[in-house]
Amino acid sequence: MKEHDYKKVGLKAGVEIHQQLNTASKLFCSSPTELRETKDAAYEFYRYLRPSKSELGEIDRAAIEEGIGTRRFVYKAYASTCLVENDDEPPMEMNLEALKVALQIALLLQMRPFEQIHTMRKLVIDGSNTSGFQRTALLAVDGQVSLRSGPVRIDTLSVEEEAAQIVDKDVYSLDRLGIPLVEIGTAPDLRTPKMVKELALTIGTILRACRVKRGLGTIRQDINISIAGGARVEIKGVQALDLIEDIVRLEVTRQLNLLKIRDELQARGARVGNPVEVTSVFTRTGSNILKKKHVWGVLLPSFAGLLEKEIQPGRRLGSEFADRAHKKGVAGIFHTDELPRYGITEQETQSLLRFLEANSRDAAVILADESAKTCVEAISAVIERARKSIEGVPEETRRALDDGCSEYLRPLPGAARMYPETDVSPIALSQALIERIKQRLPEKLEDRTQRYKRDFRLNDELAQHIARSERNQLFEQVMDLWRGQDGSIAKDEAKDAATLVVRTLEGVIAELKRDGTPVDRLTREHILDVFRLVRSKTISKEGVPEVLRSLAECDTKTADNAAVELGFTMLSERELQAIVDDVVQSKLDFIKEKGVGAVGPLMGVIMKKVRGKVDGRLVNEVLQAKVLSVLQ
Repeated sequence: MKEHDYKKVGLKAGVEIHQQLNTASKLFCSSPTELRETKDAAYEFYRYLRPSKSELGEIDRAAIEEGIGTRRFVYKAYASTCLVENDDEPPMEMNLEALKVALQIALLLQMRPFEQIHTMRKLVIDGSNTSGFQRTALLAVDGQVSLRSGPVRIDTLSVEEEAAQIVDKDVYSLDRLGIPLVEIGTAPDLRTPKMVKELALTIGTILRACRVKRGLGTIRQDINISIAGGARVEIKGVQALDLIEDIVRLEVTRQLNLLKIRDELQARGARVGNPVEVTSVFTRTGSNILKKKHVWGVLLPSFAGLLEKEIQPGRRLGSEFADRAHKKGVAGIFHTDELPRYGITEQETQSLLRFLEANSRDAAVILADESAKTCVEAISAVIERARKSIEGVPEETRRALDDGCSEYLRPLPGAARMYPETDVSPIALSQALIERIKQRLPEKLEDRTQRYKRDFRLNDELAQHIARSERNQLFEQVMDLWRGQDGSIAKDEAKDAATLVVRTLEGVIAELKRDGTPVDRLTREHILDVFRLVRSKTISKEGVPEVLRSLAECDTKTADNAAVELGFTMLSERELQAIVDDVVQSKLDFIKEKGVGAVGPLMGVIMKKVRGKVDGRLVNEVLQAKVLSVLQ
C-alpha cells in the first residue's frame, strides 16, 4: 500500500473510543448487562422514528437524512429487559457504579471532572434506540496521554448508554441497549497512521486496567481524518486494531484522489444537470434490472471518464455516487463510463446519451426502482454528491469496511443533535469521592513497564510490549511460579523465564494461530500448567510450542498428558551426554575440518533428537565442551 508524505498532505486525525463498562446493571435501569447467546425474544414490538427539533428549533442534518422515508423498526425484548429499554417507562437515576468506573478512567487520562454532571439526549433515529435518542453525560475534559512521538490531548470523556444490537434489517435486540459505556474523544493531534494506532493501543491499555468488558464488539474506534484542502471525515465502527493504519492511509488516498478529480472537473468547466425520467429509452430493454421499472437519470456535462477513476482499491467515483443512492433504497446505479453492461446494450447507451443531449465529453447516471418516488429521491442524492465532487471532499460520516476502505453512511451531525434530558436529575460530584477514586487508581502503563524491567530484568522492548498487552495479568500469574517463599525471583532466573513467557504469550501463540491452530481453546489454566512443567524442568522451553498446540487441538488433555504423548519428558544429563557423544563420534572428520565452527551445524542435528526434552542452552554447553576436547 502506498505510503504518503503525511506532513506534506497535512494529515490531522483524532479518535473517538467507545468502551463498554463491566457493571452489574445498565446505565439507567436495573437490567443485567450480559448479552444473550440466542435472540429468542419473549415478545416483540415496533416503532416508527422521526427527527425532532432541538431546543433552538433546529433539526440535525444527519437526522433529517436518516428520517427520510417510513421505516418500521422491530425490537426483540426478553425477560431480562424492562420497560425502560422499551421507552415505556422513564429512566432511573444514573448507575453510580458505572459513574465511578468512568471517573477512574478519566483520572487515569489526567482529565478534569466537572463538579456537576448533566445528562443530555443525542438524537439517533437509525433504529438503534427505541426512544430515538441516546442518553449521554459529559463527565470530564482536558486530559492527555503520552505517545513515543509526544503528548496527545484528550478533549472529552462522556458516559452514555450503548445502542441496541442489530440482528436483521431494521430488527434490533434490546439486550445490549443501555449497557454503560465511556466515549473518549481526542484532539486532532495525530499526524501519521502509526500514531493513530499507537494512541488506540495506549488508551486501550488504560481501559483494560479498569472494569471494562472484553471481547468482540465491546470496544470500537471512530476515526476523524482530514488533509489540507480536504474535509473532516468520520469513519465509524473500527473494531480491529490491525486495520487502523490501513483505514487512515486509504482515507488519505481517497481525499487526495477526490481533490485531483475536483481539479480536473473545474478545469473542464463541469456542471451537473437536473433529474430526468428516462424510462421511455428502456421500454424494450433486455436488462432484468431495468425491465418494468421506473428509470431516472441525470446528465453530467464534462464528467466523461471520471466516474471510473479509482479513489480507493476497488472503489471509484461512481461508487461514491452509488453509496448515496443506496441510502435512498435503490440497489445501485449505472453510468455511461461503464456501459454497455448489465444487459444494457450499446444501442440503448447511445439512445440514452441522445435523449439527454450529451456530447462526447459528458457522462450520465441512471438508476431504477418500482417506485418513481424512490427514483427521484435517489437520483437527487446522486446529483447532490456530483455537485460536491466539483467542490472537493464532502464532510461526512462513513462506515469502515473489512478491507480498510469505507462507504458513505450519513452527513456529519451538528450541534442540533443534542438537547437536555429532562427525566434524569443532575449529579453532583464531591471532591471527597474524586479523592477516594484517585487513591485506588490502577497502575499506570509507564509504571508497569518500569516494574517489569526492574523485577523481571526484561529489556525495554519486551517490557513495553507485555505492559501494553491484554495478557499482562496472565504474564504476572505465570511469573509467580518462579517466586520463592519470600516472594522474590532469583536474578539468574528472572530474565530467562520472563523473556520466555513474553515471547510465548505475544509471539508463539500468534504463530500457532497463523498456522491454523485453534488457540482460542487455550485457557488460562492450560498456559499456567505448561509453564509449571517448564518451572519444574519436566519439559524444556523448546517443548512449549508443541505442548500448547496439542492442548489447543484437544482441549480435554492436560499439559502433563500432552508432554508425555509428545515424548517431551526431560532427559537426564547422563542421557544428554550419551546423545552428544554419539553425534560427535560420528562427525570427527567434520569437527577436525571445521574446528569450533562445527558447533552450529551439530547443534541442529542434536536438537532434532532432543527438542522439547532438554534446554537448548545446556545442549550448547555440553556440545562445545565435547568439540573442544576433540580439538585439543
